[in-house]
Amino acid sequence: MKIGFVSLGCPKNLVDSEVMMGQLVSRGHELTPHPDQAEVLVVNTCSFIDPAKQESVDTILEMAEYKKIGRARKLIVAGCLVERYRGDIRRDMPEVDALIGTNELERIVGLCEGWAEEGGADPAPAYLYHDLTPRVLATPGHYAYIKIAEGCDHPCTFCVIPQYRGKFRSRRFESVIAEATRLFQHGVREINLIGQDTTCFGEDLGIQDGLALLLARLAQIETPREKWIRFLYAYPNKVTQRLLDTMAAHDALVKYIDMPLQHASAAVLKRMKRGASGDIFLKLIERIRRTIPGVAIRTSFIVGFPGETDGDFEELCGFVKAAGFDRLGVFSYSDEDSSGSYGLDGKVDARTIYNRKRHLMAVQRKIARARNRRLVGSEATVLVSGVSAETDLLWEGRMPTQAPEIDGVTLINDFEGGEPRPGQMRRLRITEAHDYDLVGTLLGGGEEANWRGGDSHAPLVQIGAAI
Repeated sequence: MKIGFVSLGCPKNLVDSEVMMGQLVSRGHELTPHPDQAEVLVVNTCSFIDPAKQESVDTILEMAEYKKIGRARKLIVAGCLVERYRGDIRRDMPEVDALIGTNELERIVGLCEGWAEEGGADPAPAYLYHDLTPRVLATPGHYAYIKIAEGCDHPCTFCVIPQYRGKFRSRRFESVIAEATRLFQHGVREINLIGQDTTCFGEDLGIQDGLALLLARLAQIETPREKWIRFLYAYPNKVTQRLLDTMAAHDALVKYIDMPLQHASAAVLKRMKRGASGDIFLKLIERIRRTIPGVAIRTSFIVGFPGETDGDFEELCGFVKAAGFDRLGVFSYSDEDSSGSYGLDGKVDARTIYNRKRHLMAVQRKIARARNRRLVGSEATVLVSGVSAETDLLWEGRMPTQAPEIDGVTLINDFEGGEPRPGQMRRLRITEAHDYDLVGTLLGGGEEANWRGGDSHAPLVQIGAAI
């Protein structure tokens, strides 16, 4: 059969889609990026916050239309929305033929082929893919994600992820090494390690400093050309000195930390059940920068959390100015009915939340612009992505300090050597700086300039907005 996928939400969800696609391909089915040609359509949903839920519902209804105007005979809905609203989907969306929860990925073949029954409302056994699990990359061939853990044990009151992803569980150490080795052998240049909290990796297996040990081993994998390895979603009180020393010691480990802090006010952090304070975070940031020269730090904050006062928000703005983050995302608080924060008093009105988000992003925009301007005239290595999504007159790539899909890009408006190709790592001189993007000239010479690049296939899955 021809089967089409739409994957919404975060990279962790995308890996789930890749695992489901891999199982189908291993059975001889064909994947198509064209929904009008698919006989079965699969929508892997996100339900982290209200906009994600709405996008998921809209996408399901959009794909359902192809049962009328296309070849589709079956519509399957998977992912987080199923975990939260299985009964509602069954009752209110008759267009949907089957549901797959986050722990039921192995049901995909049977449901597509029609010989398996859908799982019930009871929780499925905790699922965790491994290096022998069939998988089809939905990213361009030069970078990939590896999910090193699933679930979460943190009690954050704003978050519902543990309710449908389950308790934290790490993949086996050697399984991750084996998968990474195979990806590098197939031309991947950059691997991004993901999980709800990658800094907890190995704790449930009795391994201390598991992420640091894993990164050191990954850095030692032999590859014919330069490679990049990064990890995402660090929990601040799990960032150990050994982890920082390991990052500083290996060139293959990109100097980049994604560490969602969520807030800076001790009062708000306490209500979030996160703990710490802005002062504690500033000391951690100073230690990170002292240990890893040139490191880029990305974080994210929630504005409008119940009980957040004007003073709390002003404290957050002052903290952002003092910290000088390279990258920053701001989320409006979403009052999820199954979250711990749903029952808290002091709810902040929507207009105030909107204004606070705009103000904090304006604060960060000035910081980002100033940091980018300091880079003009310097040189950096970029991983070439391809022709720019904005215009075919420009190419684009990413520096090690720019993670895929969530950060800005480096636009290439000139090249002194051979024409670039996706998957090359080339030296670039930065010539212009904008709020979030950089512009530069690729330099000539070097082995990479003559290399034609790896597999840069078009994704076989529609990828929705990252939430």
